[in-house]
Amino acid sequence: MIDGKILIEKLIVYAQTFLGLNELDVIYERNTLLNLFKLSSPTNEEINKEEIASLEVPDTLIEEIMTYSLENGIADDEISADLFANYVFGILTPRPSEVNSQFMLLKENLGSQVACDYLYNLSIKNYYIRKTAIDKNIKWNADELDIPLEITINLSKPEKNNKDVAKLLTAPQGDKYPACALCKENEGFYGHAKQAPRSNIRTISLNLGGEEWGMQYSPYLYFDEHCILFNKTHTPMAINPKTIEKLLDFIELFPGYFVGSNADLPIVGGSILNHEHYQGGRHLMPLQKAPALKTLKSVEYNDVDVEVVNFYNSVIRITGFNRNTVQQLAGEIILKWKSYTDESVGIIAEENGVKHNTVTPMVRFLNDNRYCVELILRNNSTSEEYPDGVFHAHPEYHNIKKEGIGIIEAMGLYILPARLKRQFSDIANILAHKAEYDKDAISEESHDLFVHRNMIETLMKKHPRVKDIEKANKIITDYVNDVCANILYNTAVFKKDKNGVVAFNKFLDHCGLKNI
Repeated sequence: MIDGKILIEKLIVYAQTFLGLNELDVIYERNTLLNLFKLSSPTNEEINKEEIASLEVPDTLIEEIMTYSLENGIADDEISADLFANYVFGILTPRPSEVNSQFMLLKENLGSQVACDYLYNLSIKNYYIRKTAIDKNIKWNADELDIPLEITINLSKPEKNNKDVAKLLTAPQGDKYPACALCKENEGFYGHAKQAPRSNIRTISLNLGGEEWGMQYSPYLYFDEHCILFNKTHTPMAINPKTIEKLLDFIELFPGYFVGSNADLPIVGGSILNHEHYQGGRHLMPLQKAPALKTLKSVEYNDVDVEVVNFYNSVIRITGFNRNTVQQLAGEIILKWKSYTDESVGIIAEENGVKHNTVTPMVRFLNDNRYCVELILRNNSTSEEYPDGVFHAHPEYHNIKKEGIGIIEAMGLYILPARLKRQFSDIANILAHKAEYDKDAISEESHDLFVHRNMIETLMKKHPRVKDIEKANKIITDYVNDVCANILYNTAVFKKDKNGVVAFNKFLDHCGLKNI
């Protein structure tokens, strides 16, 4: 049995140590927790403060809260116990106004990175970022590819279907509150069985492009200091010249971060299309490390440098010291691409009023303080052969990745579904002859490895004499690396063959960009 009085004192000490609980607020917080825990008085027993101060994450305290809530009828199942534990940590966390004040004070006096460190560490210490779970993700670098990629099997986020994502744009909101997982109304929201708790989230208010935005850290933390920016108005994703202005406003506030936006159309966009948001952080993505394939100059803006990036998809990189000209050229390219058609390579801007062309943009500062805007050209057309998207992962790769290729994957960091950990383990056993290869059973749609049936057959034929698990795992990893590279090639609107190169040059010329 968990002693609730002792637990409360542990929580008070933890909040004083890590969450900025002021001594003047201790009695108030203690009494609040006594009421929540259905207790009438505190303990006089001493707490081991050094033990609490040694905690890198609050997981043990979270577990104790959950257990106590179940033992004492506060919660009746794991879900409600988790909601209660998050609520307790929401109470222990400073209010949004206090967090904003502290953040801005640090930013003004010690710089933007110190301020970001404060919010980031607070988000870990108050359990909004569940770091222990995130650290269990499987990660590796595909450095042996011609263009290196980073691969992650994410164990903490469910896989989403492209068709379900598209439905969000037209789904009636009704009385749903908050309207989506990104809305400003999530701050302090208790949550329920169908909506994640947000009692402990804290966001920073920003002004981007003259609009009110918020900044938070991602609870899934796909890369270093992965942050999310969200429009405080629940408005759909939009990619236009104004997008570049807002992105550039952000990096001027936080020059150590990159920031970018998912595309605004189904298939090529992210998993949330009904609320405008951006993503950023300190990580240098594979695309950002990629060199130039060729260098061009703008006819109109001669102080701007332009590159076609040597990457899998079709990327234009724009750099310069003058923000205005970089921003202007990027905005013009976006508008030109949105209305551009070249049927010789299957690019149709619009059909029956449905738009197909859009852009995945990213911005950052280079080491020499030049502004850098990278534009990935995207198209979400479908066909009879490719009903899930002509410039999407083709069907032979859906066993690895069927979801839309959003900004993170498009930049070369893959977030693969959790199911693969289990399935790859089973496939490795088959390859290493530790488990029977039952082709008929795997061909049944209900079988867990059904989606991998072709992959398994290919690998069995190619590697018939594998005898150990380590070798089998390496074979699978190499296969996945190649698949991820091929998926990004699929997303390229201009392929690297002769027709694609000619067509890309034609579009660049259309944008007033000339070889130098």
